[in-house]
Amino acid sequence: MPTVRVIDRDGVEQEVTASSGVVLMEPLRDMENGVAAICGGMCSCATCHVYVDEEWLAKLPAPMSDEGDMLGDLTSRRDNSRLSCQIVLNDALCGLKVQIAPEE
Repeated sequence: MPTVRVIDRDGVEQEVTASSGVVLMEPLRDMENGVAAICGGMCSCATCHVYVDEEWLAKLPAPMSDEGDMLGDLTSRRDNSRLSCQIVLNDALCGLKVQIAPEE
């Protein structure tokens, strides 16, 4: 079960776990101060926006064009921005560190 280190919007770091094959959005949505994930993972709202720690970026698959399009509309976008609904967890991502982006 991959463990992910998450920094919430208040700056508090905590660990969440999820089964391999689950998208990161799901455990983040279940957190008390997690992501809204309004579209339920359909890559159509960007309410699951996170910043991926720089050391982990190269370990993730490149974003698909629709993810890039959604992120492109955000004022809080950074070079390490990703939508958590597009990150599928697996054992190789155990220890992944993300920060939940501000709400827009």
